[in-house]
Amino acid sequence: MNELTTLEKRAMARISTADGHMLIVAADQRNSMKAVMQDAPDGPESISREELAQAKGDLVRHLASHGPAILLDPEVALPQLVDDGTLDASGTALVVGMDASGYETVDGLRHTRFSAGVTPRTVRDLGGDAAKMLWYLRPDRQGSDSDVVRGIRELVEACTAEGVLLIVEILLYRLEGETDEQYAERFPQLVADAARLSVEAGAKVLKLPYPGSAEACAAVTEAAAGVPWAVLSAGVDHSTFIGQVRTAVAHGASGAMAGRSLWKDALSVASAVREDLLTHRALPRLRELRAAVDRADATVGA
Repeated sequence: MNELTTLEKRAMARISTADGHMLIVAADQRNSMKAVMQDAPDGPESISREELAQAKGDLVRHLASHGPAILLDPEVALPQLVDDGTLDASGTALVVGMDASGYETVDGLRHTRFSAGVTPRTVRDLGGDAAKMLWYLRPDRQGSDSDVVRGIRELVEACTAEGVLLIVEILLYRLEGETDEQYAERFPQLVADAARLSVEAGAKVLKLPYPGSAEACAAVTEAAAGVPWAVLSAGVDHSTFIGQVRTAVAHGASGAMAGRSLWKDALSVASAVREDLLTHRALPRLRELRAAVDRADATVGA
């Protein structure tokens, strides 16, 4: 197991429930958040940067303020939501997303980029309790000597030196020429192998896709070798995600990081409508998700 420093242990406690399980509202999306915002007069492209920042602020006020932590981006949300007191007033921990939107494809493999100018020191300067960086990985094509794994190792070391807890997010993807059936068959092993490579590179906290079954979750937990991992929602609906989280936590996962499964049908361009939807639709989901990560009985509906 890759041991946490004292500062990292404090950050881990900040992003976790009172029972010690990770629970983070993911709101670092940019284009995908625009895409699900309702009532946009001329489609997602008509939503301005300012309107997107306001929506992220409302997610802090009406949703994330009821949970341990929120994941925000430095391209739209930060430092504004810290400087204007929105986040401080909520008492919610801040996880700073370090990755830029989108990816580049080189020789059929996807590569993410850092948001411009964002470093571990930037995370601290923005008031972050922790950082998150996303990497795309195909462990059947990229091994311990790959650029991706070297990048994980270097950022873990840089964050540790800066006293910043790093959450390593891994996304898998279908290769060109690979059928849906082939990818689905390989997926559980890919998630486990990605966890193993990340831990070998020094990762101390993982954010991973649901690998598909109880057996696959147990295999991921074994591959993570004591490193805590949280399951991400990947845009599935809330009821599906709750089932995935319950299965994952029962087989070794340490929590969940949820974005669109919480709020994708609760964002409206009209702020009054948005507040109502976040309060009466998204918030009950967050409460149910907290019960799921804490393995408590939950009767709150979606």
